[in-house]
Amino acid sequence: MTQRIPEETIEEVRKALDIVDVISEYVQLKKQGRNFVGLCPFHGEKTPSFSVSPDKQLYHCFGCGAGGNAFSFVMETEGISFIEAVEKLASKANISLPQLEGQEENKPEISHKMTTWVKAHELAAKLYHHILTASDEGKEAREYLRKRGFTKEMIDHFQVGYAPNSWDFLTNFLEKRLDESHESLAESGLLALREKDKKPYDRFRDRIMFPIWNQRGKLIAFGGRILSEGQPKYLNSQESKVFNKSEVLYFFHQARPMIRKKSEAVLFEGYMDVISAWRAGIDNGIAAMGTALTEIQAKMIRRNADRVILCYDSDDAGLNATYKNAQILQKVGAEVVIATLPEGYDPDDYIRDKGPDRFVQDIINRHITFTAFKFHYFRRGKNLQLEGDRLNYIEQIIEEISLLPRAVERDYYLRQLAEEFSLSLEALKQEQIDIIKKQQKKEKRQFYKAVQARNVNDAKRMISAHEAAERELIALMLQSRSIADQVQKEIGGEFHYDDYQAIAAHIYSYYGEGYEPDPSHFIERVEDPKLRKITTSLAMKKVNIDLSEQEMGDYLKHIRQFPKKKEIEQLKIKQKQAEESLQFKEAALIAMEIVKINQELKQ
Repeated sequence: MTQRIPEETIEEVRKALDIVDVISEYVQLKKQGRNFVGLCPFHGEKTPSFSVSPDKQLYHCFGCGAGGNAFSFVMETEGISFIEAVEKLASKANISLPQLEGQEENKPEISHKMTTWVKAHELAAKLYHHILTASDEGKEAREYLRKRGFTKEMIDHFQVGYAPNSWDFLTNFLEKRLDESHESLAESGLLALREKDKKPYDRFRDRIMFPIWNQRGKLIAFGGRILSEGQPKYLNSQESKVFNKSEVLYFFHQARPMIRKKSEAVLFEGYMDVISAWRAGIDNGIAAMGTALTEIQAKMIRRNADRVILCYDSDDAGLNATYKNAQILQKVGAEVVIATLPEGYDPDDYIRDKGPDRFVQDIINRHITFTAFKFHYFRRGKNLQLEGDRLNYIEQIIEEISLLPRAVERDYYLRQLAEEFSLSLEALKQEQIDIIKKQQKKEKRQFYKAVQARNVNDAKRMISAHEAAERELIALMLQSRSIADQVQKEIGGEFHYDDYQAIAAHIYSYYGEGYEPDPSHFIERVEDPKLRKITTSLAMKKVNIDLSEQEMGDYLKHIRQFPKKKEIEQLKIKQKQAEESLQFKEAALIAMEIVKINQELKQ
């Protein structure tokens, strides 16, 4: 028995929510005509090609082809099943769902395991938090955090806890509360197994514990800082089926509303920085799980913010991470600025030493551009008193300036460079012109290669008149029941492309069951992913359902004539083969047949 939600309940959920509101929680949308547009969450892009139609309750990306309704969007974005997407959206719409058939006895094993792991992490977080805040075992950890400037409000808000210096404290606690194997809990990252006898033990011991949530707010992992002496200083949960650190941003689930409101995120190096910055009033602060930002994480940020303030440590590792991560963020279309710290400081140190207000005023609010940061970054390791190092530095900076899109920016930074090194502005501009010319030549070569490749693909995939007619008819049928009835009566299933034939069959069945035109509802019945993409693309087309008889006749004529046109193409091939074989009589007979079919087409 499979899980099933009654169709009328699914309909109730779908109609209770506006797809624009649903998608706006994940993607920044801007109104453009009747639709809304934004950057596609399913592929990297700088120019919005992702369109959402409030009228049709559909989305479609003209770049990658992704499309569907609110349910499919949530499924694709969060990697969950249809049932889970309905449950999530039902909760959002305050609609109660009935007990699902087979929910308890036949729920998939993998889903059960994931649910149990999340529950185990939630239980562990409550235990660790209790130990820290209300037990003698947590006294040393409480004192340590107090010295670090942690208040009770901070500890409670971020659910900070303490894992005692015991090998079996959590193990025994979970054994009493969960019916789950030690192997499974070890796989989740909470426990570990001894090699010699496979007995379980606590993975985290004598550590300040920081819960880690996914973007949906599910607790999936921990970060632990050692309290006494020991290595490693910071320890994250091992990766598991619920925790992939390359896809998680610390505290993103809580910070996202403010990130979206401000269209700005502050990216820190670690969770201690995020928590300290929150104390300073930075409510849009997040951190990657390590210094290296991944493209997935960058896209998560870009979907919610136009600008990112990078605030990393001032040591070499922090500066290198700032440079690399700024490039990754720029690549996905974000504006990047840098909040620079004095040498020897990290954000947490600065806030404790100088105070929250100074951190906001002197560091965050006095951020510099990425280009200004490069002026300082490229000096490292160079002795500018030496002519070779100086010339190398100037060349590096001019190359970076040349990449700037605006002439005003380029002029501004060139003047800074000329003034600092007592150089002629004209000479620097000439050097810049030479570099830009080289860059343009390189870009042209890349562009021509891309155009050639695209032309080859386009040549392979030219849409013929009859295919265009089939596409247009499908688009019209999705919007009009009367047109669908007329097409079914005239040609039935005589679509010549398998995909359109299959979609037409779905449409006939849909209207045959008494439904009225509703592309968003219809999409749910199309299970094949390829057909769903095509259907969404066609449903998003702007069509005129007030067709004249002439227009409808032209579409039907193209489709009806296709077999004969195909026959003519095949006869022409045979005619050419006959001529090459010197069988002129045979070629003449074929020519007469071609003329006859052409005459039939004109009738």
